[in-house]
Amino acid sequence: MDREAPEEVPRDVPGDGFIEIAGRRVKMRRARGGVVATVGYLLSPVSWWNDLFVNIPIAYAFGSLVGLVSEDLFLPAMVVGYWITNVLGFVLMHWGMKDLLTRDGGEGRRRRDIIVDISISLAYTVIVVALAAAGVLRLPVEYFP
Repeated sequence: MDREAPEEVPRDVPGDGFIEIAGRRVKMRRARGGVVATVGYLLSPVSWWNDLFVNIPIAYAFGSLVGLVSEDLFLPAMVVGYWITNVLGFVLMHWGMKDLLTRDGGEGRRRRDIIVDISISLAYTVIVVALAAAGVLRLPVEYFP
């Protein structure tokens, strides 16, 4: 009686919880965590450049859109947009790193880390408000009369 060899199961079966990245099998949770943490890093004020090139332009665009309704709302909307990007960045970094680095989800952020994150966001907000109050940041229509 001939015994048939068992069928070989392909490595990347859809729904098996793994993805291949650069020739390595990585858990989907970890891959997702890496992407989410990267997006969070880009939105958070962890380094000077991402605020300059990411958060402030997003906040400016948000303020400009709201400023179309009322020019008086430009600065408050810009500050709100800036804070939203920063807070969202910290939350996404936290969630992403939690998925990326822990097996079971790990523990939450330490209180000190949250206070430092909020303090940095507050300092950047003061700078943005000062730039807008000094007339450096204005509605787009004011730059091109």
